[in-house]
Amino acid sequence: MRINKYISNSGLCSRRGAERLIRAGSVTVNGVIAEQNYIVTANDVVLIDGKPLPVKQRNIYIALHKPVGVVCTNAKTVKNNIANYLNYPERIFAIGRLDKDSEGLILLTNDGEIAHKILHSEHDHEKEYIVTVNKPISDVFLNDMEKGVEILNTITKSCRVQQVNETTFRIILTQGLNRQIRRMCKQLNYQVARLQRIRIMNINLDELEYGMWRHLTDSEVYELKSKLN
Repeated sequence: MRINKYISNSGLCSRRGAERLIRAGSVTVNGVIAEQNYIVTANDVVLIDGKPLPVKQRNIYIALHKPVGVVCTNAKTVKNNIANYLNYPERIFAIGRLDKDSEGLILLTNDGEIAHKILHSEHDHEKEYIVTVNKPISDVFLNDMEKGVEILNTITKSCRVQQVNETTFRIILTQGLNRQIRRMCKQLNYQVARLQRIRIMNINLDELEYGMWRHLTDSEVYELKSKLN
């Protein structure tokens, strides 16, 4: 691996930052000042100003069945914040949000890169919900939800909606406006009684019990990352 990438992968700095350190003579390999195109092997000792590179943190990926009332923030000043709820021994943060009044799947990680890709990717990543409303669902309601509803000075993207029973429907979104489903329903004169997210991309809530969490499997993480590339 080229030395600039090797340094960058440690989390110390970007590749360009590593190149600047190399040009400044701050990087040594086995006691010798490194050159820009040096290829690092497993036996090499790389130091920055005489100090070893930081040990890269292990990446953590967690699926939580968030209960109603838990707030998706790490801010300690916020009551019932998600950090206190999990009480995980290492610092992790929620990828996106699931509003306080909703329950279901939320992903947490310490991997800023994957969080950024999920939240800001140009690709349309699916999120699936089961929603119960306060009165019987009409065909007009289902059609309007699918076509798009005017909220927050925009028209929501077309989506897939399927009726489950008289007052419950399944909806798959590819955008994440603030309290989107609740606002869409309200605009069509319905009130949400229960909202549960059951899927984010390839990660499913499945049999994860209310309030419980689990680590994602290696295969889940691999598939998730492949969808983001």
